[in-house]
Amino acid sequence: MTTSFLCGTCGELHEGLPTDWAWKLPDEVWALSTDERDARAKWTDDLCQLDERYFIRCILKVPFQELEGYYGWGVWAEVAEKDFRRYLELYSEDASGEPPVPGTLANAISQYEAALGLPVSVQFGDATSRPSVHVPLSTGHMLAVVQAAGMSNASYHDVLVSTGALGGP
Repeated sequence: MTTSFLCGTCGELHEGLPTDWAWKLPDEVWALSTDERDARAKWTDDLCQLDERYFIRCILKVPFQELEGYYGWGVWAEVAEKDFRRYLELYSEDASGEPPVPGTLANAISQYEAALGLPVSVQFGDATSRPSVHVPLSTGHMLAVVQAAGMSNASYHDVLVSTGALGGP
């Protein structure tokens, strides 16, 4: 059985199953009315500022246990202004050698209760890659555990169902 999906980003049909899900904006910014968002926030596909708060779009990678590769959650991390500014300075360069910066997860991931606001570590990437996000194991959060141990095929199926990529069981 061949499976394919229509990509919401490029509009093309791709073979296989989706291996990522992304949020357009941080949850708090998205929750604003259109008028308030337009008045208080500035954003691109990669960066967002809400008043004096700063966000960077990142990828939270969860490796598969039984498949090659990983599932990528396209999340936003809130970071300090100085770290946001540093990211801007290095935006078109390879910044993967920079030390990780602290942040907090700015999107709720329904599959992982209480993920919104989790402390994270943000590692800048090269000029063609979004930064990666790591949830420290010290948080004790299930997202940190699954990021370290990997996602089973059953969990991957549940993610695909919950994101609408597949119908129910």
